[in-house]
Amino acid sequence: MERKTLTMIKTVLLSSVLIGTVACKSDTDEVVAEVTVPSAVLKDSYTIDRLKILNIDPQIAGKLTWSINDSIISENSDLDFISHIANTYPLTLKVEVNGVVKTYGSSIIVKKEQTPYSKYISNVFDFRPGVGQFTNEIPEYISGSTAAQMIQKAKESLVGGNSSMITLGGYGGYVTVGFDHTIPNLDGRDFKILGNAFWGNDANDPRSGSCEPGIIMVAYDKNRNGKPDDDEWYEIAGSEYFKNTTTKNYNITYFKPNENKPPVPGSELWQTDVEYIKWEDNYGNSGFKTRNTFHAQSYYPLWISDASYSFLGTRLKDNFYDQSGAGTYWVGKSYDFGYADNAPNNDEASNIDISWAVDKNGHYVKLPGIDFIKVYTGVNQEAGWLGEVSTEVAGAYDLHLN
Repeated sequence: MERKTLTMIKTVLLSSVLIGTVACKSDTDEVVAEVTVPSAVLKDSYTIDRLKILNIDPQIAGKLTWSINDSIISENSDLDFISHIANTYPLTLKVEVNGVVKTYGSSIIVKKEQTPYSKYISNVFDFRPGVGQFTNEIPEYISGSTAAQMIQKAKESLVGGNSSMITLGGYGGYVTVGFDHTIPNLDGRDFKILGNAFWGNDANDPRSGSCEPGIIMVAYDKNRNGKPDDDEWYEIAGSEYFKNTTTKNYNITYFKPNENKPPVPGSELWQTDVEYIKWEDNYGNSGFKTRNTFHAQSYYPLWISDASYSFLGTRLKDNFYDQSGAGTYWVGKSYDFGYADNAPNNDEASNIDISWAVDKNGHYVKLPGIDFIKVYTGVNQEAGWLGEVSTEVAGAYDLHLN
């Protein structure tokens, strides 16, 4: 069952949904006096476009209670407010110090944006794939391409409603994308990530097919500069997050291969070089990524000049198995929920709920919404002749915006 233990309380006002970090005021709270004073700690009004987060920090000590029409929306020291409906909302702040409550009033004016938002990805900030048989192909590396140019190619593939696909390569390879608005954390699932996963025709195991799960990270633009720089990242805790088969703080290092060394063929015809790219992890494991007969280009990102590069993150258990028993038919099982490229695009299982986000200590967090998404390959496995398990991303969009 999907866990949603720390979801936000949504207050319906004038047919609109207000989102904040919400807590309930106890009926047993007692105060000595209540004083209404001029709104010295608040502006007369605040204006924000819909689907943008407004932060109000009164910088005042005491127990704070934020309300709209007597409905509490937050008890934090500052308020993160977002609405997907254009309207004007009366805001009340009560500050209790030593039993005395002072009340301040203001209003929040939510305007409709001048330029209509797109529900799709609007920007790609970073792209760094792991090694793999489609690396340097999807998107295509051209001799001399820089990291910035490869990010631009990923952007050309993913931005807008006519997106195409990029590969993230083996474990850890990632892409970081953003939107032209904040995706709000409403009831139910909030956004979808597109991939190329599909389910097979096995009646006994209907969620088996070809699924290459990617870990999803989310962030919101706390400093409001339009970039995922100093903003904190949160992991979407999918169905495997709390299981002992999932490895946290997994680190892998890939070593740049000598493309001119004599290959070491394997026992299978497809195994061109079974000692192609060396890798090591922080659990004492090491091995080689195999070059196969289907892809002859370099599997190491050619715009990375370093002799090695590393990734750190959460590793999921291997999800591919040889159904044939003879190495001819490999199947990738889908996990229950919460991962990219883990279910068909037309299935609700590929939809993600922001309320599944957890902090670095594994505690659920209450986010008002998100502006940025990072996806990275979550499995370190080679599935026979199919090659490495590599998450593919073919776009993403806000489920609340038409």
